[in-house]
Amino acid sequence: MPTEAQLPPVSVTLTVNHASHSLNLDARTTLLDALREHIKLSGSKKGCDHGQCGACTVLINGRRINSCLTLAVMHDGDEITTIEGLGSPDQLHPMQAAFLKHDGFQCGYCTPGQICSAVGMLSEAAKGWPSHVTEDVAATQPQLTDAEIRERMSGNICRCAAYPNIVASIRDVAEQSS
Repeated sequence: MPTEAQLPPVSVTLTVNHASHSLNLDARTTLLDALREHIKLSGSKKGCDHGQCGACTVLINGRRINSCLTLAVMHDGDEITTIEGLGSPDQLHPMQAAFLKHDGFQCGYCTPGQICSAVGMLSEAAKGWPSHVTEDVAATQPQLTDAEIRERMSGNICRCAAYPNIVASIRDVAEQSS
């Protein structure tokens, strides 16, 4: 029986922020560790490493996912977007600009995950996906009340409690796009 040291690496090609990265990884490498340690994109944070805080949230094919809970090899061929791929210092993504405008962060540790999650959440709402607090689940476009935004963002924790400003940031972008 092979020992851990004898297990061969697995080849995987990750498309991250529109750039292709060919890697040889231990099959047990999480997407978060591949992004941070192998591709050197440190925006996504390792908070709890158990999928409970949302600091590691990235977008996979436009849908939000906790990158600490998925293996890198599972995303060969997927389009992965991290905070670094949403905008640039010269041209911020509207959600990044709204977080700055509304001071939607304090220490900033959770901010990349909050922003990626908010972008994914607005896409889900635009597609008509209801949440646990959606009043009319048959509505084609759920109304993004503060309660609706809080419920949809409940997988992202801010230990500094900047929630009112985070909700204001998301509401601002939602109103701009409607």
